[in-house]
Amino acid sequence: MTFAERPTSRRAVLTAFAAAATAGAPVLGQLASAAPAAAATTGLDPTDPVEPLEYPSNTVLYQDPDLVEGTSYGRRFRRHEAFDPDLVTQSAFPRTAILALHGGGIEIGTSELALGIAGYDPGNITPTAPRLLSPVYDYFLFEGLLSSGNKALHVTSKNCDDHVALSLARSHFNVLSLHGCTFGQLKLPAADFPATGNRAVAVVGGLNAAFRTALVTEIKLAGFQAVDAYNPKYSPTLGEFNGSHVTNPCNLTMLSMGGQLEMTTELRESLFGDSSSRADRARTWKESEGRFQAFRDACRRAIATVESGQPIL
Repeated sequence: MTFAERPTSRRAVLTAFAAAATAGAPVLGQLASAAPAAAATTGLDPTDPVEPLEYPSNTVLYQDPDLVEGTSYGRRFRRHEAFDPDLVTQSAFPRTAILALHGGGIEIGTSELALGIAGYDPGNITPTAPRLLSPVYDYFLFEGLLSSGNKALHVTSKNCDDHVALSLARSHFNVLSLHGCTFGQLKLPAADFPATGNRAVAVVGGLNAAFRTALVTEIKLAGFQAVDAYNPKYSPTLGEFNGSHVTNPCNLTMLSMGGQLEMTTELRESLFGDSSSRADRARTWKESEGRFQAFRDACRRAIATVESGQPIL
């Protein structure tokens, strides 16, 4: 039985969260005493096949007794050592971090692409793994590991409170946050994006306009479709995909703005020889006729462009 097929325990946890918030009681204390699945008191039919409720934060997800880190979900991150021993010469420092908040089986392909943009081989991430590219970037991944039903692990970006993800964002000038969506969700104008046409599209968001411009420019030059979520031609239907919320980690940077990519399923699948599983994606990113490398490198060029105009504070 998958987590998605066990709604009552989840509802008990979320009900405890809501009750704690309403009463002003400590949330974690309420969660610790949340009723087990059999004692859920929401009044909802546990066999009701409605879409599972979304966790209101990572904290609540991590407190769910039905989930086990390393089995249900996983987290990976890397901070690169920065060392400036010289009082005269100014040393380089990390300016950009890459996030995949809905990686693994939640929004497929975002984990692997995040690792690629960070400068690594998505299929070889170990402490001694060689760097494929220079420079390398700090990164954070939250990944769904369930055999099915990983959508139940989705936490809306603006509600992300993972301390590693937030600390990375707040200690960098820029964040590039990677997400997945479906073509139908975007509701792009049919005149430009017909349903029967090329459905591989990247929507570029975040509050850093210069970063958005660089991303759109480089992604298009690499041969992919990209739109700025704030372009008046497309913005009316992209409110949920524009990365505008001030608590979205892509905007919780030292500059209070960053970049976000929402990539359609067709785009993400096209970056791999076989996109059907985490192992297959990590294994076949080099078998996409160069599409993975082209998209990865476009993002890295955009990062280089935006960093070049940012002096040390």
